[in-house]
Amino acid sequence: MDRLRNAIRTRHYSRSTERSYTSWVRRFILFHGKRHPAEMGAEEVAAFLSHLAVRGNVAARTQNQALHAILFLYGSVLAIELPRIRGIAPAKTTRRLPVVLTRDEVATVLGEMTGVPRLMATLLYGSGLRVMECCRLRVKDIDFAASTIIVRAGKGQKDRVALLPVAARADLERQLHNARTLFDADLRNGAGWVELPFALGRKLPSAGRAWAWQWVFPATRCYTDPESGERRRHHLHESVLQRTMTEAVRRARVAKPATCHTFRHSFATHLLEDGYDIRTVQELLGHKDVSTTMIYTHVLNRGPGGVRSPADRLPLPR
Repeated sequence: MDRLRNAIRTRHYSRSTERSYTSWVRRFILFHGKRHPAEMGAEEVAAFLSHLAVRGNVAARTQNQALHAILFLYGSVLAIELPRIRGIAPAKTTRRLPVVLTRDEVATVLGEMTGVPRLMATLLYGSGLRVMECCRLRVKDIDFAASTIIVRAGKGQKDRVALLPVAARADLERQLHNARTLFDADLRNGAGWVELPFALGRKLPSAGRAWAWQWVFPATRCYTDPESGERRRHHLHESVLQRTMTEAVRRARVAKPATCHTFRHSFATHLLEDGYDIRTVQELLGHKDVSTTMIYTHVLNRGPGGVRSPADRLPLPR
């Protein structure tokens, strides 16, 4: 498992990918009675995947995720090439339409939220951010003059420029003021350090206590880093926003399975409804391929210029 983690970190995969891969490998090993993966092969992999599909009734994406984790283990850690046999082929996935809130539903859900979670949710909808992209915003990434937000190391470790909505500007300025007050208090108490990406801490030793590198949404408590001994403050955990979102949707009585990511779907959908071209939406979302953004074109069948049902042309009954 240590070799697996090292191989993942060497390739600079995200932490969520590391947690996912290690979890699937652990489940694979336990399924076969804690046998070492080097002693197993394609048949054991196929049996595990079949168990997930038949007994576990998992979705195709989940099954493929488990397959990719196990193939990574054999190919990148154990240097064992598994033969392509029946049962190891990726499961066929079905692209489904995303859950999208109407503008009124977005306003109602946001109205049920307060404080920092409401500001973060406003950025999810107004900027099209993912949850972790919002949580990991740093002070230097906010550009009020250009009305932009720089998303660093997003999905696929890609940077992009996102919108800074005018509706969030005043609250964001207030949040930065509160974060600065908290940061100054941490400095007086011997803390004020923040986690830095890669080896930046060695290149710029003072950057860990610089205001520009602090989190926009800091956590409420400090912690001591076991390696450096520095008293740091992490960013607000994503579960805080996720729980608040779930409760807000319940109170708003929205009959849709809306999550934080639903705001991102709604952002893209509403931009297309307003007439923005799909390439612009692709850039704002950070999609590598425009075909990914095409999922939101279902909105083009609605509205005054959309397809009209033949039932609407029937004469009214007398």
